[in-house]
Amino acid sequence: MNYSQAVLSGDRLALARLLTQVENEAPEGRAALIELFPHTGQAHLIGVTGAPGTGKSSLVNQLTLHFRKTQNKRVAIVAVDPSSPFTGGAVLGDRVRMRDLSGDSGVFIRSMATRGSLGGLAQSTANMAQVFDAAGFDIVIIETVGAGQSEVDVARLAHTTLVVEAPGLGDDIQAIKAGILEIADILVVNKADRPGVENTEKSLKSMLELAHPTERVFQHHGQSTRVAAPKQDSSSALMWIPPIQRTVAIEGKGISELAQSITRHVTHLTHSGGWAIRERTRLEVELDSLIREKLVSRFRDEVPQKQYDDILEKVIQRELSPWEAAAMLTYE
Repeated sequence: MNYSQAVLSGDRLALARLLTQVENEAPEGRAALIELFPHTGQAHLIGVTGAPGTGKSSLVNQLTLHFRKTQNKRVAIVAVDPSSPFTGGAVLGDRVRMRDLSGDSGVFIRSMATRGSLGGLAQSTANMAQVFDAAGFDIVIIETVGAGQSEVDVARLAHTTLVVEAPGLGDDIQAIKAGILEIADILVVNKADRPGVENTEKSLKSMLELAHPTERVFQHHGQSTRVAAPKQDSSSALMWIPPIQRTVAIEGKGISELAQSITRHVTHLTHSGGWAIRERTRLEVELDSLIREKLVSRFRDEVPQKQYDDILEKVIQRELSPWEAAAMLTYE
């Protein structure tokens, strides 16, 4: 079956099957990605991240309803779960919380597991986003677990990153400790009807006043990739300062204002050249990842397993350092 042509023609069943092929890294999925790539580059990728319990799924649900009802945008949602889709957990929870979207042909929800990949985002998330992009979805929302490196992974992938906080979750500046403010384009204080919302917002504002970064730092393969913050046009500020938006997602409060902030960020990226910068960074990271994967595969094919095992044993016995072993295996 030619999945790519079926997906381009709007076949939802073919889209679902292709997403499975892509997630499983099947040859058919890889071939379809190659065919679909020229049709990508149109969708707005929105990353939604934050600590567990902040109400990310409810927020995504309400945002999607807003985009559908007020802008008639086609929306795809990738809900990334830290465990396995076969054990239920947060994946099934996402589906339950997003039940308001069921039956809408302009919405497609896909749950996927991280499969233990570093940072909480599966390698295939970017590929899934490309499939949705090629399939004609205007907005692709990627909701991730708020665990460790995943926030930076979202920043690499998304054009607009929402960082969701909520009052009453303990340390108000826990997100800052994880470097989360460095990647936030919009800060969302959800569950704003709870006590302590003023303290949470005050903490975020204080950190923003201290931050005002002039460049973004992406950790990639252990190295920092610094991307200068693009300047806006002369009629606005020189850089994008993340706004803080209060919401009560389960009641739909603040959603319209949040959507307006997202629209303003898109306008900023478009006028400042930031959109092109982020696209370049995203594709560069993806290309580097694929090159690394190919080189490791080629290395495994060329080096006999016994030779590798013998050298590994010497490392374990402390007869060789890992650096010496790597030099020997790569014939440096």
